[in-house]
Amino acid sequence: MSTDGGLLGVPETRLPVDPAAARLGAGESAETVAAAYPSSSLAWALLAEQALGAHRPVEAYAYARTGYHRGLDALRRAGWRGQGPIPWSHEPNQGFLRALAALNRAARAIGETEEEQRTATFLRDSSREAAETLGV
Repeated sequence: MSTDGGLLGVPETRLPVDPAAARLGAGESAETVAAAYPSSSLAWALLAEQALGAHRPVEAYAYARTGYHRGLDALRRAGWRGQGPIPWSHEPNQGFLRALAALNRAARAIGETEEEQRTATFLRDSSREAAETLGV
């Protein structure tokens, strides 16, 4: 997709830099960073991914849902109107997209089929590259 609009002329949404990313990149724990930056989708996505890896799907679902909703808030502040591309190639978007993918996997793990299907469609519609990269 182009940087000036998707197939229907809807512009891409590019989130601002997440200040939590630097602390996470420096090796600080996702739990500590989420407490310091509760609006960071990336911190919540990492917590969800860790919980999924530890076979704690209900905990992962809660973390992923938090990251997803905080990401929706950020997207709306960035001008997103409920549709259009959210490119994976723009690094600040990756926290939201990872939270969405983690929500998909957690929904699958707890048998919430409708949510699993909805999140898979949302991820593919937002960024095919993210869906492929994240295995959704």
